[in-house]
Amino acid sequence: MLSQLDEVVREILRKYKVVLTYIGVDFEREDVQEALSNAFDGVEAVFQSVIEYWYFLQRDHKSLDYPSACLVKALREGWTPKNWRDDYLNHPNFKSPCLLWWDKAAEVWGKDLRNELVADVTETEDGYQYILFRSGKTLSLKIAQIWGWERVLDYGQGEMIPN
Repeated sequence: MLSQLDEVVREILRKYKVVLTYIGVDFEREDVQEALSNAFDGVEAVFQSVIEYWYFLQRDHKSLDYPSACLVKALREGWTPKNWRDDYLNHPNFKSPCLLWWDKAAEVWGKDLRNELVADVTETEDGYQYILFRSGKTLSLKIAQIWGWERVLDYGQGEMIPN
């Protein structure tokens, strides 16, 4: 499990996980977890290399056919980036589900109402994503997506009791 990784590796993974997941890496795969658990030095460089390789393929209108296998190979071989740029992380599709929900809440409810009701939308180390309301209540992001905006708004305003 990813929560059992070395603390330094977990911190680096937090920075790149959304990007690597978007490009297709499956962190639930046993080979990916094993490769990560055996990696210590150069993990950030490996993550950057895989992302850089994905960008290279995108420019040539190609896809990364086996992203998880690519990451495992990169970890085993200790890949290093050739032309890494920090702005690679700013691709519009590289937003976490928490950030996407936060942005959409501002769009649906308006920023003032969202900020009045919601303190944070975050993820725990073990992957649990939730909304923290200013009232102290929490709601799973998955449940919020099932409920829809109106029901979540009612819940956040204290006007309903969840089933």
